[in-house]
Amino acid sequence: MDHPAGNYAKHPLWYNNIDGVGELGIGFMLLAFGFLQWMQVHTPRDSAWHQMYLFFVYLALMCSIIHYGTKAIKKRITYPRTGFVEYRKRDTVWRPMILGALVSILFSAVLVLGLRSHRDLKTLAAVVIGLLFTGSYARGIARTVRWKWIVAVVMALGFLTIALLPDSMVETLAGGSALSAGIPPAPAGVFLLSFLFYGTVLLVSGGISFWLYLRHTQPLAEEAQ
Repeated sequence: MDHPAGNYAKHPLWYNNIDGVGELGIGFMLLAFGFLQWMQVHTPRDSAWHQMYLFFVYLALMCSIIHYGTKAIKKRITYPRTGFVEYRKRDTVWRPMILGALVSILFSAVLVLGLRSHRDLKTLAAVVIGLLFTGSYARGIARTVRWKWIVAVVMALGFLTIALLPDSMVETLAGGSALSAGIPPAPAGVFLLSFLFYGTVLLVSGGISFWLYLRHTQPLAEEAQ
């Protein structure tokens, strides 16, 4: 396998996910949030799962696992096989921060609008979340690896399916009660289902990428022999 480091430098998103670790990290994060929300909607209000201190401990633990786990895999497996590429700060810090801020602002605006207009928040939430995840994946990952377009299509079909599910089914998934943030049961169920669905899809996609990476690469020192 060739190692055009110059090309990696020009496509940091591709290089960052060349071994599927980027997807694995995001998938783990989504499933972790899904598990947290599941515990919140299925436990009493006075349980530890609803306390802010546990949320911050949980968040710190999740971020540590993702950060150090990803770093270890990159150091021990990826860099010895494809070389080390130092990302520009705008690719590793500013772009994710700006994207996260835009997503939060857009989703908050949609939620407020839906609550004020008494619209179908379940369908609205499913479509907005689906478009954000599918669009971001298509632009950031699928366009760099051709077979990932299949994953993008699965994501699109998934959010359409979630949007068409009966309200009663989605509300049951959320425990039939609103979250502590005041989000009604139907969109709360959509959040939970979306976290679990997109997290699972990304774990599968990242796992396939990781398997293909290991199969088609070997440490540079071995190739040089």
